[in-house]
Amino acid sequence: MNRQEAREILESMTQGDSLLRHARSVELVMEAYGKHFNEDAEEWAITGMLHDADYEAYPEEHPNRIVAMLREKGEEKIAHAISAHYTKWGVSYDTQLDKALLASDELTGFIIACCQVRPGGIEGLTPKSVKKKLKQKSFAAKVERDEIQAGVEMLGVDMTEHIQFIIDVLEANREELKI
Repeated sequence: MNRQEAREILESMTQGDSLLRHARSVELVMEAYGKHFNEDAEEWAITGMLHDADYEAYPEEHPNRIVAMLREKGEEKIAHAISAHYTKWGVSYDTQLDKALLASDELTGFIIACCQVRPGGIEGLTPKSVKKKLKQKSFAAKVERDEIQAGVEMLGVDMTEHIQFIIDVLEANREELKI
């Protein structure tokens, strides 16, 4: 599967600007992590792009619809990572891809939420500031902090460095992401 095919799948199930922006931001972060870990950056980007593709159209079935579609297309590695991007689903974390998606999904959304309440957006955002916001349970209350922590631990990265990595990717794409 190439990115154009993946984008067509995403757009067939997702219309909302917010979810499309989330898909794009996680796509960019995952692509960067794929390069960082010397993995298939295209495959990692597609995984990030499609991880919530069925959420808007089929919220009660998420992620089963997109996972089944990917398996039908022979994209087992991507399908497995997407089926595992929430620890409470009880799916094993077998690859670096699985762990990176878990570590990046919620935190990328959280960092964008941090940008939205700052006058300068992402400009000057630091890991220290993000960590401070993570401690405020009322800020972006739907973001599950335990999922972020579990992902970081599984991926085996330092939380501060992971936050900075995501900030750097988002900042490099700030115009497109409007942050």
